[in-house]
Amino acid sequence: MKAPSANLQSKLGLPDLETILALHRGRTLAGAAERLKVDASTVFRAIRRIEKDIGEVLFDRGRHGYAATTLGRALAAHAERIEKQLEEARETAFNQDTEPSGLLRITLTETLFHTVLLPILPRFAAAYPRIELELATTNAIANVGQREADIAIRVTNAPPEHLVGIRLGTMRSALWGGRDYLAAQAPGRQVEEMDWIALDDSLPEHPSHIWRRTALPSVAPRYKVGNLLAVAGAVVNGLGVGVVPLAVMRGHPHAVMLGDPLPELDIGLWALAHPDTRYLGRMKAMFDFLRAEIALPA
Repeated sequence: MKAPSANLQSKLGLPDLETILALHRGRTLAGAAERLKVDASTVFRAIRRIEKDIGEVLFDRGRHGYAATTLGRALAAHAERIEKQLEEARETAFNQDTEPSGLLRITLTETLFHTVLLPILPRFAAAYPRIELELATTNAIANVGQREADIAIRVTNAPPEHLVGIRLGTMRSALWGGRDYLAAQAPGRQVEEMDWIALDDSLPEHPSHIWRRTALPSVAPRYKVGNLLAVAGAVVNGLGVGVVPLAVMRGHPHAVMLGDPLPELDIGLWALAHPDTRYLGRMKAMFDFLRAEIALPA
């Protein structure tokens, strides 16, 4: 890589770095445009102008979007450091008032949202009225390292080493059947002979699949659904039996646990964040709240 020229030093400004960082994070023109609150054509023209001014290619265009070159990644890293310093400055200014405020973006699965976070969220909203929440419910893992979200709430036994976080407890799972469904079964019918509900093929290596294939290899699920919340709903409404976390069922009157929780499916529940954001008041408020309020069934 050639050394930065006077031309680069004189023409590369903060808006240019913001554009480079947005495209690096968004990977597509549309993704960058959404972050910058402009249209995709504006991003395209800006990147072309910046590359022309610098005399270097910053992004390789491919079928999967825009991948930053070595120089593009280096400039994006500079932009991230500037972004962090600006956040620190704003936090310092705001700390004259001790009440946390600002936007907090949290990503988690729909199942965790409805069964773990949503029941306690009104208490957080009441305690911190100046914090705005943006909640993204998806099975896809948002890139907290690239600041697509501030906090990721995820189940894992191996949290990424480049993130910081707290373990909120252990998610335990068991085999469940609907009370009415089980009452309608012939006496002595074995569980492997019943109608099974399982996650669909979008999550082929989910621990519940691995356990079923190992413990009950003869079982072929009759019903497949997209998430654990749907498995629970199908069980409760009498379609059959399925593996569901205890936190999802929480003593539902129409569901019966078949046997004990399955230790093979124990998995940690974590709240994870980028190390640079730990100092923010709204982040500390949420981490302290989650640590104090989340109680998972044992």
